[in-house]
Amino acid sequence: MADLNVLTPLRIESMAYGGADTIIGAGRDRARRSGAKLAKRLDEETAVALVGVAGALAPELVPGDLIIASELRSTESTTSRHLPASPLLAAEFRRTGLDVRTGPLVTSPTYVQSGQRASLAASGALAVDMESSWIMDYLPNNPLAVIRSISDTTTTGPLRGGLRALASLSAARGPLQRWAHVCGEHEIILASPRSFCAGVERAIETVERALEQFGSPVYVRRQIVHNLHVVQGLERRGALFVEEVDDVPEGAVLVLAAHGVSPQVRSEATAREDLVVIDATCPLVSKVHAEARRFAAQDYDLILIGHADHEEVIGTFGEAPERIRIVSTVADVEGLDLDPTRSLAYLTQTTLAVDETTEIIDALRARFPQVVGPHSNDICYATQNRQDAVRSIAHRCDLMLVVGSANSSNTARLVEVAQREGCRAELIEDATQLELSWLMGARSIGITAGASVPEVLVQEVVSSLSSLGPAHLSEERIMQETTHFALPTRVR
Repeated sequence: MADLNVLTPLRIESMAYGGADTIIGAGRDRARRSGAKLAKRLDEETAVALVGVAGALAPELVPGDLIIASELRSTESTTSRHLPASPLLAAEFRRTGLDVRTGPLVTSPTYVQSGQRASLAASGALAVDMESSWIMDYLPNNPLAVIRSISDTTTTGPLRGGLRALASLSAARGPLQRWAHVCGEHEIILASPRSFCAGVERAIETVERALEQFGSPVYVRRQIVHNLHVVQGLERRGALFVEEVDDVPEGAVLVLAAHGVSPQVRSEATAREDLVVIDATCPLVSKVHAEARRFAAQDYDLILIGHADHEEVIGTFGEAPERIRIVSTVADVEGLDLDPTRSLAYLTQTTLAVDETTEIIDALRARFPQVVGPHSNDICYATQNRQDAVRSIAHRCDLMLVVGSANSSNTARLVEVAQREGCRAELIEDATQLELSWLMGARSIGITAGASVPEVLVQEVVSSLSSLGPAHLSEERIMQETTHFALPTRVR
């Protein structure tokens, strides 16, 4: 827990907030003098929050709106300073019911008249003040936060909007105190391997190559991989995600997602002679499909271990629906009613937890001694490696953060693996979903990411945590992945 030093430019802002620790004075020169004094007085673990009013640049802002600065700029410099704590703070404000905006804040040595704000607004900045950039330059290593309430806009002057702005400042008190409570020294341990696997890289590059070769739009049946950021990034480039083949117009390009599809869906696509169909199914998923066809052709009954609503399992089940039973727990195995005289084989979803799957296979063998499995493990190398990497650090962590989307099976399994190792674990889409309450008392924090997660999202989480104070960052790599899959022929 760090000490919190709250700064306000004016005494009236301090009163509105509920009592600041330091009143720095208004304007550049006073802010710089106060900054020099604070730099001598405060240790680097002290959390510093500047709270006050500001003028709106973004046209949608109105008096009383709260701004959390993600970046500090000044009109006298071409450089800027990022404040990586802003997503963490903004999420905490929103959890308390406050509507806040995050974005760049510009500091000017003089009051910027409404007619002069258009050029600053064109840079993407949300608001302008007269102190933030100057004073924070003197505090390069402290945990920092800048909270500003809009007092004036291009149509509303500071006198009319000032009261509404001041009334909003007290709402910042609780979130800032909770933020300071988790500031301090942290150990951050990165599990490796993490993030993209070869199958995901192949699928994403397939869509990117299709866009380059055929132009936009390129249609993709379902999510190409289970990650919201990846999907949104491809949408911005011209990919359109649809539910079924029937949703694709004539003459279009259709990409089948990495999780695979049933023979019925594949037939629907290939029967459309007007479509260019590109199959981005992960080769390891295709292997399971081939095993299902092989066992079915040899007159085996099949047990498919996996989650019945997952797209991969739906696709594999479609290879031999009359022969396949799906189980996801040991209890499901106990409930199976199968002919003991029949040949029996099992297959597994590629993204399951290794430990849990082993328990189910053991239960299958205990009930059905004649059961056989695939020639090699169906659980993909990337899933197993990421689980092993979590196991290698979980016992040293107070908290494990798993980055990924909630509908990603392999990501969800990483949470379960950490929990089975006795470590508290939380699944987050990105840094904006970090919760301050999770960090209470957590001084050693592990981070991993599912196989469909861009590494940049991990680094954003690291940046948010590092903004809380001195951070000791290390990476534990259990192995180097070198697997690479060739692209589909159509986009090579």
